Amino acid sequence: MYSDFDREMQRHKLWLELVKIINIIIVTVPFSIAWGFYYSQRLALYYGWKGILVVILLFVVLFIAFGRTYSSFRISVSSAFEIVYSQLLALFFTDAVLFFVIFLLAKRLPVLWPLLLLLSVQVIGVIIWSVLAHRGYYKRLSPSRTLIVWDMRESLADVINAYGMDKRFSVVNNLYVIDCIKNIPKALDGIDVVFLCGIHSHERNQIVKYCVINGIRAYVIPRIGDVIMSGAEPIQLFHLPMLALEKYNPSPTYLAIKRLFDIVASGLGLLILSPLLIIVAILIRRDGGTAFYKQVRLTKNGEKFELYKFRSMRMDAEKDGVARLSSGDKDDRITPIGRVIRKCRIDELPQLFNILQGTMSVVGPRPERPELAEFYQQEMPEFRLRLQTKAGLTGRAQVFGKYNTTPYDKLLMDLQYIANANIAEDLRIMFATIKILFLPESTEGVAVGQTTAMDEKKRPSGFSITKDNYTKDSIEHAR
Repeated sequence: MYSDFDREMQRHKLWLELVKIINIIIVTVPFSIAWGFYYSQRLALYYGWKGILVVILLFVVLFIAFGRTYSSFRISVSSAFEIVYSQLLALFFTDAVLFFVIFLLAKRLPVLWPLLLLLSVQVIGVIIWSVLAHRGYYKRLSPSRTLIVWDMRESLADVINAYGMDKRFSVVNNLYVIDCIKNIPKALDGIDVVFLCGIHSHERNQIVKYCVINGIRAYVIPRIGDVIMSGAEPIQLFHLPMLALEKYNPSPTYLAIKRLFDIVASGLGLLILSPLLIIVAILIRRDGGTAFYKQVRLTKNGEKFELYKFRSMRMDAEKDGVARLSSGDKDDRITPIGRVIRKCRIDELPQLFNILQGTMSVVGPRPERPELAEFYQQEMPEFRLRLQTKAGLTGRAQVFGKYNTTPYDKLLMDLQYIANANIAEDLRIMFATIKILFLPESTEGVAVGQTTAMDEKKRPSGFSITKDNYTKDSIEHAR
């Protein structure tokens, strides 16, 4: 039996689908006009109306694919700026691919002015659509009565407010899991949405079952075991349904394709970006000191290797031999040119040499310093599970996390990638990486002078860490 909330959500989902269709129409119509009435008439061989429709369909498919990669259709969880930014990225890559297709079909470089006019119309259209869709979403849907049930992350309500999601989730109660389990029907009475934060499976399953039966939407923040289970293979054995789990062991075909892609991508990247690399190296040298520096990091199976980076800090940044994490733009050790290359992630580009050598991959968990990995593993032994695969230049934690995202959350994201690694996911992460290059929050540092609650005696010698990069609260329930 459907409740009033269920019916409202169904109507709202239908509204969202219609809004997305309007979005696709807004960008497809200008392309169809430019393609059908101009470019298709100037091809080396005319393909008729069927050929025109095939290219238009290709545009739609690519726009939807790039849109999902950049989350450009997620009106309910994104700000108006994020929607516009994501839409523009999806639009840019779709038009770029189609322009290349037109180039191949025409067998010569097509005239640019129709494409520029087309792009201008599309940009204006998606900006207007993004603003109106975002406003319309919150006008149509009243905030859901929300309950937070936690075993960890008691402060999730603060996170909801910080991200401006209080317009969607109206938190009416915040319960420790034991208090909720005592009387689930009473705790969830009149609730539309429940957030389950790091709750053990026994208690969580009781709440989830009640939510499903009673039409309450549940958002579950997983634990490490949950993420590992997500990579299980459903099988039938002894006429019984089972889930098969094993250590990360991808097929030789996947590993061969991944390595071939790494070689091609890093080689082309170094070739295309060589002028930029040379200019940046010269600017760093003029700022004083060496252009590059090497740092020992960990990769697959805990093997150590030397990671290459452009130097963005003073030569004496760690003159006392103590490793320190950056505190972001406020860190006085960062050089003027260092601030620029950090914002655009240019300081990471020399790692293309590591990828070409085979010590890193394009996509994978970010390589940690041995001192930092040892520190985390003292309280969170599961941290070593990140070392099942080769370290990467970019990864799920870099795309969906921030510089100061807690190690526990980064571990969850890395394990999500390892549990479901495939070529399609690698490509999705690569394209999604472009989105974060110009978002300042992705490179936020950590607060200076805030030490962790962990006893100094437990820290590895020669290492200094700050509270926002490691908080004991974030991992004390990790297992």
